[in-house]
Amino acid sequence: MDLRKIKKLIELLEESNLAEIEIHEGEESVRLSRPGAGSPAAPPQFAMPMPMLAGPPTAGAPAPAPAPAESDGGDEDGVPDGELVRSPMVGTFYDSPNPDSDPFVKEGSKVSKGDTLCLVEAMKMFNQIEAEVSGTVVAILVESGQPVEFDQPLFVIRP
Repeated sequence: MDLRKIKKLIELLEESNLAEIEIHEGEESVRLSRPGAGSPAAPPQFAMPMPMLAGPPTAGAPAPAPAPAESDGGDEDGVPDGELVRSPMVGTFYDSPNPDSDPFVKEGSKVSKGDTLCLVEAMKMFNQIEAEVSGTVVAILVESGQPVEFDQPLFVIRP
């Protein structure tokens, strides 16, 4: 949701006698409320669901719970040398466009700058993660269906 819309909602709440406003726009929602209905001078509070909170109910069903434990190379200590490709967002990692397809890349695959490496789903939006350098994929650090954090290493590419 646009920050300007949220600011406008805050203004509306301050100008009105309402104690709370909740707006749903597609998959996003914003809830603004006053701490006490009797204190109109108090600043409003707003709560917005975090992408990680919205993702697991839909993405958590197909992903087995022990998936993070099964990851062999997930530790940053054992990461091979090369360019790290990190997750630009919190979401769910997918190595292929759908469960029946082959992965975008495998260890040992040659990639060019701009090639799609994986998808990260955040709030039901699938975001393509592309190679920033050309080279060989030497390590895939996460399993398909596994939740990933912002800035978490996903791949190691050796130029």
